Amino acid sequence: MSTTNSAPWRLMSIHAHPDDESSKGAPTTARYVDAGVHAVLVCATGGEEGDIINKALKDRPEIEENLKEVRRQELAHATRIIGYATTHMLGYRDSGMRESEANDHGECFWAAPIEESTARFAQLIRDERPHVMISYAPARGGYDHPDHERVHVITDPAILMAADPEANLSGEPWQVAKLYYSTWSKTRLLAINAKYEELELTSPFDEKWLSRPGHDHLVTTKILVGPWWNRRREALLAHATQVDPDEKFWFGLPAEAEVAAYPYEDFERVWSKVPVPEGTEGDLFAGLDGWTGIPPIEDAE
Repeated sequence: MSTTNSAPWRLMSIHAHPDDESSKGAPTTARYVDAGVHAVLVCATGGEEGDIINKALKDRPEIEENLKEVRRQELAHATRIIGYATTHMLGYRDSGMRESEANDHGECFWAAPIEESTARFAQLIRDERPHVMISYAPARGGYDHPDHERVHVITDPAILMAADPEANLSGEPWQVAKLYYSTWSKTRLLAINAKYEELELTSPFDEKWLSRPGHDHLVTTKILVGPWWNRRREALLAHATQVDPDEKFWFGLPAEAEVAAYPYEDFERVWSKVPVPEGTEGDLFAGLDGWTGIPPIEDAE
């Protein structure tokens, strides 16, 4: 672990369900943890509406009847692999897919008053005092799960509330320095698909995927994560009910081939309270006073 950064640097990510923290941002978080950053996860829901995708775990009543607890245990396993120091559950029930009966459950995230969920999140921001935060972009024609949308909706207001000395919260106000959205670029999708073709493997990306509009013009930041990619794969597999180990979407390429095709995670910098470099950014903490940078990639190999 690097000791080049003496300040207690803190990174907070908010995700909708257990397993989202593994599919989005996991190797980036792992890289920062290994550089000495304190990483905190906020998980909005318990994932109660998740389907059991892994065929090896289907039709097991002890899992189906206790899915919330099972998914909490899977989350604990995955966060240990990634390196999160702390996990906070925002306390809501999974809202299910759009227009499902679960949307109307009185305890679900989607049904909760926005003011309430914003205040809960704002209090966690004050408590943990992150310098950098990662959240979700609007759907923009992609995945539009209600819980993902609600994470997006409450993020900026919660950051503002946490910094407001007049807000009805405990603790001292805290101003987040930088906010990012996690994103999957079209460039990445095409590079991974090309690697499948190069290796003469069947790609999971059909024309529906390949023809989707990209938003690569919004990508501001690319984090090199090659040496940390296996942490992502291991964290995904920790969510045994939700992730089929034979699923080509996640595991169709050998890890080394996937890294060779596209060794980055992409982010959209939404705003920054500190100066940012021109061009593509390679460090989420760039511009923060006193930050000396993540150790070079070769130091991790």
